[in-house]
Amino acid sequence: MQELCRTIQEFLTAHGIPNWLVVFIISLCPIFECRLGMFTAIVLLQMNPFVGFIISFLGNILPIPFILLLINWIFELLKKVPGINKLVFWLEEKTLKKRDKIDKYGVWGLLLFVAIPLPGTGGWTGALLASLLHLDRKKSFGVIAIGVFIAGLIISILSLSIGAAVFG
Repeated sequence: MQELCRTIQEFLTAHGIPNWLVVFIISLCPIFECRLGMFTAIVLLQMNPFVGFIISFLGNILPIPFILLLINWIFELLKKVPGINKLVFWLEEKTLKKRDKIDKYGVWGLLLFVAIPLPGTGGWTGALLASLLHLDRKKSFGVIAIGVFIAGLIISILSLSIGAAVFG
């Protein structure tokens, strides 16, 4: 994971992209999100952790409202496209396998799902899950934003405490 972060960061930096925008772009991407954004900011770029946190958080939550508002409509369109429809059905099926936490704990389940920085969780997947389950969009956005904030704090603490020692 460190090499992937370093490769992306070096590619973007080599093309004249400032450090703050590198962190923002990484945090904006699905799978990477604020988890890799914070790691990149603190460990690789040695940014001020507070500044890195804010940039990473904003990059991570920027796409969430769009996912909550548009993903069901986009999926319905893509299901009509041969070849791509298989990917959409697979993504829906894979995401809905994670619904047990939300079904069992409601909003708290969504918060926990987004907040715990494990592979396959996070703001993007949380928003997709909330959309597929037709949860209230406003409430979901608030819960996902809090979850992203908590995940960012966890990764910040880990990056500050052990990340620099192990990866620096």
